[in-house]
Order: sequence, then structure tokens, then C-alpha cells
Amino acid sequence: MNLLSKPSMLPPLDHHERDKTCIECTKGKMTNLIKKGAVRSEKLLELIHTDICGPFPVNTHDGYRYFITFTDDFSRYGYVCLIAEKSKALDMFKIYKAEVENQLDSKIRVVRSDRGGEFYGKFTEKGRNPGPFAIFLQQEGIVAQYTNPGTPQQNGVSERRNRTLIEMVRSMMCCTTLPNFL
Repeated sequence: MNLLSKPSMLPPLDHHERDKTCIECTKGKMTNLIKKGAVRSEKLLELIHTDICGPFPVNTHDGYRYFITFTDDFSRYGYVCLIAEKSKALDMFKIYKAEVENQLDSKIRVVRSDRGGEFYGKFTEKGRNPGPFAIFLQQEGIVAQYTNPGTPQQNGVSERRNRTLIEMVRSMMCCTTLPNFL
């Protein structure tokens, strides 16, 4: 170190260079911002979060490979329904809608989901071709909110519910003597 500290060994440092920002360093340290303080609903059924999780590698005894969740934004009360295929999402939503609207004497106003084909529909050469779920929401006067592609954070309530359910199942499986492939 003594040898390197001699003025003849290293050129003098320009102190003005320290004030410049290293673009590569800045880019390398970038992270996704976590959205804090999202506004929650003020009433029951004002906003319902929904998502489908699966397919799972093994079917249930009744042949189900997926589950769909419906979570009220205000109360965070959630419903979980097993489904054999994604196309059954609308059938489960109709059952859920009838039950909660009857119990609470209120109407669902907004449904937030990802842009999965079962919720959103498909794109063709002519543009968006809404699927049965989107058409049903429109007919019922329910506003459909879709997350941007590749941003599951925008539907974090449903994503977190799915993760919690999967972690619960894993924990229960660890306590059993069932084979790991289940």
C-alpha cells in the first residue's frame, strides 16, 4: 500500500469525476418499486379480486386440476372453488355472485382479474374478442378491471391468497405419510 500511495505510482484522482453518476451502476442496482398504500374499498362487494391457480400435476379424486378464488377487497373474505378446467370460471362466478349478493343484499360493482383468456377473452385480427366471462360482466353491469400483462402485483390480493393456499397445502402434505408426488 505504501508503494501505491506514492504520487509517481498512480495518477492523481480528479475529484470532479466522483460527482458523475455511473449509469451502469444505477441500472445494476435498479429494483421494482413496491406499490404501497393502495386504496381499499369502503363497502362490501365494491371490488372483487379473482384468479385461477393451476393446473396441478395430480388431479383430485373428483378430477379437479385448478382452483379459482374470489376475494372481497373490503373484508378480505374469500371463496375458493375447485374446477376441472379454466372454462368453468364463469359457472363458479355465477354461483359466487348469486350467493354473496343474496346474503349481503348488495351488488358486485367491480371484478379485478388478470388478462387470462378465461376472464379477458382472446385477440384476433379484428381486435379483442371478449370471452364469456367478460360478456357476462358487461351484461350484468359489472365493471371489469384487468391487470397489465406481466404485472401480477396489480392483482396482489388474489396472488397472495393463491400463495397462502398453496403453502397451506404443502404444509399439510409434509405432516402426512402420503407420497411426495401428490
